[in-house]
Amino acid sequence: MNALWLAHHPPSQYERCFRVGRFHVCRRCAVLYSAAAATAALSLTGLHWPDRWDVALLYLLPLPVTVEFIAERLGGLRYHAARQMLVTLVAAPALGRGLARYFVRPADPLFWRMVLLFGGVCLLALVATRPRR
Repeated sequence: MNALWLAHHPPSQYERCFRVGRFHVCRRCAVLYSAAAATAALSLTGLHWPDRWDVALLYLLPLPVTVEFIAERLGGLRYHAARQMLVTLVAAPALGRGLARYFVRPADPLFWRMVLLFGGVCLLALVATRPRR
């Protein structure tokens, strides 16, 4: 049985996961979602950088993880767990702050531009490099 928990990798990519008992946990997801959730919670209580920094940081902080993801998908970069976790930790506060903005105002244009830009670019890279059947 290939027990997956917070993971979406096939057995051939289990090096991208760590194990919790018999479960495989995606490193990027574990780091991203836990750090983003903590950032969102703190942000909702008023503990965050100044609001005027949101535009710059919500666009700048996700850049390294996005470039790393695309470069890896296109074959220009080999997987490296420590690098992946580092760039993910850089991006997580932007996601967390963006989520806090969304929770306060679901139609927040900055949040949705961030989702469409970074999510869209990564989705395009994923689809473009998906093996043909």
